[in-house]
Amino acid sequence: MKNKCSVLVVAILVSSLCNYTSIAEDSILIKEHTLRGQEYVPGEIIVKFKPGTPGEVMVNLNSKHGTSEIYTSPFAGFKRLRIPRGRTLAQMVEIYKRNPNVEYAELNYIAHAHLVPNDPLYSYQWHLDNPEHGGINMESAWEIETGDPSVIVAVIDTGVAYEDYEEFVDNPGRRRDYWITYQLAPDLAGTNFVAGYDFVNDDEHSNDDEGHGTHVTGTIAQSTNNGEGVAGVAFNCSIMPIKVLDSGGFGTYADIADGIYYASDEGASVINMSLGGSTGSITLENAVAYAHGLGVTIVCSSGNNSSASDVLYPAAYNDYCIAVGATRYDEAVAYYSTGGPSLDLTAPGGDVTIDLNGDGYGDGVLQQTFGNSPTDWGYWFYQGTSMAAPHVSGVAALLISNGVATTPDEVREALQSTAEDKGSAGWDPAYGCGIVDAFAALNWIAGPVDNPPTVAITSPADGSTFDPGSTIAFQGTANDTEDGDLTASLIWTSNIDGQIDTGGSFSTTLSNGTHMITASVTDSGGKTGSDSISITVMAPGADMHVDNIEMSLSTKTAGRNTFTKALATVTIVDASGNPVEGATVYATWSDATSDIDFGLTDSLGEVTLSSDGVKNASGKTFTFTVTSVVKSDWTYNSGDNIKTSNSITVP
Repeated sequence: MKNKCSVLVVAILVSSLCNYTSIAEDSILIKEHTLRGQEYVPGEIIVKFKPGTPGEVMVNLNSKHGTSEIYTSPFAGFKRLRIPRGRTLAQMVEIYKRNPNVEYAELNYIAHAHLVPNDPLYSYQWHLDNPEHGGINMESAWEIETGDPSVIVAVIDTGVAYEDYEEFVDNPGRRRDYWITYQLAPDLAGTNFVAGYDFVNDDEHSNDDEGHGTHVTGTIAQSTNNGEGVAGVAFNCSIMPIKVLDSGGFGTYADIADGIYYASDEGASVINMSLGGSTGSITLENAVAYAHGLGVTIVCSSGNNSSASDVLYPAAYNDYCIAVGATRYDEAVAYYSTGGPSLDLTAPGGDVTIDLNGDGYGDGVLQQTFGNSPTDWGYWFYQGTSMAAPHVSGVAALLISNGVATTPDEVREALQSTAEDKGSAGWDPAYGCGIVDAFAALNWIAGPVDNPPTVAITSPADGSTFDPGSTIAFQGTANDTEDGDLTASLIWTSNIDGQIDTGGSFSTTLSNGTHMITASVTDSGGKTGSDSISITVMAPGADMHVDNIEMSLSTKTAGRNTFTKALATVTIVDASGNPVEGATVYATWSDATSDIDFGLTDSLGEVTLSSDGVKNASGKTFTFTVTSVVKSDWTYNSGDNIKTSNSITVP
């Protein structure tokens, strides 16, 4: 059986089970939806040069403005040009319009048949698109991208109803054994799935026995335009089902971390985690850092406790995760949504206690899942930040599918910079950067990459040692691609003495101890570069070793048995042979007994350590070995030891 981390994490579900609402498909009427706003191909413009313009002039003009030719019409001679990063479509159109060699320049607009999914319950999915508030603007977004099967979204949750499967459940000592039947959700029949894993039951069948993960999956990639049920955001992408939460919606950080590693190693582009816990964890943080380092975009629900001061974990790991809060039909923040300093975005999470759109149902997020058993299918309105996060995960998958964004940082920037700004202008702790807008995100164009400055400490050398009171010379350099030489702006700090100076060259004295010296600088784009070294300022005699190990025996008789202990008296001295008081000696006992021991030296530099007692030990040998000696600001040089180990044999 696996060792489980003792900390439990609760899946962020809806506020209460009684607030779930289900509807029957055969009672639904279809509502008409239309696209809104201008539509055009993102990242490119059409340019028609005047007849007779030399080819060299065209090439030079494109090179000057950083555009690249995609296509030239063999009929009309107009060109499709891809615009450079950092420029908007409007800017590039205006630049080309002003050139005397250009006949016209314009956006590459789109004409199309409207994509309104034929799923019968789509009209109840206000959260995807609606004529009053727009949802997340999916109908316009689908005209650009519906997803690529090679883009995999890992749903780390209660599992997913992705297969027909029967499982025997063995319950020794609890209740009688039984069989459980799992089914592929009918409205996921056309969804692409790749292999996942069940970390709760340690097998390859990551089926859902709660219903939460299946509902979340539907928002991301429900089978769409199939004439059945409801729609999903990125319905042509693939889903990797990973089960880390049990049938009660609980799971351990260890399982969640394993799920993150699995998803990352098996090719996930996006991870959705509609779950969270109130306590931070190195295990969990390391896992999301690993995934982010492999280029995985991680989207997490923020939490359903609006009174909390910040979002839950792992959403709170803002360097690696996109934290998503929840909004209602009218785009107000949902009453339960957790905000705070780490919140990045909001998305529809629903509120089943009200019916603002007047459709006769509470305004929850609608997807297919099951009721009492994994074969009891229905279409359920859920609410929660759990429901908000998969909207963002789906849009992230569309961005990657379309090539608009390819790295986690680009995906984040695209989502945040194009979000519908609500609440206070710019970022605020209730909405983050705003409500995700799928269409606007797919029209995002990345700006120039702002790399952090390059910083180097050139003096002193890493690992250098200095006498107390020494004047230490420091030198460093800092250069930035955009800002040039930033050496004069360097800030130097010590983990012991705090800020010690600024600039590229200075001299100073430091307190005794081992210092982590850091030189850092921040460029005009807010990116920080740094370099660090470790140096030691050592007091005279702050070098110690083992001078002697004296061995003796102590015996005690109990009835017919004799118990023997070995005693080792260790002497620690400095480089001048003076006793060192207050050093902790760590050692091991072997042969006659196996034990780990430690103790603190007295004013004579001595400490006596005792082995465990051994019964009837005649002829046996006790071996004692010093493994380490520790004292703050002192260095243990084992190479100077007169003795490191000693032994004694019982007569």
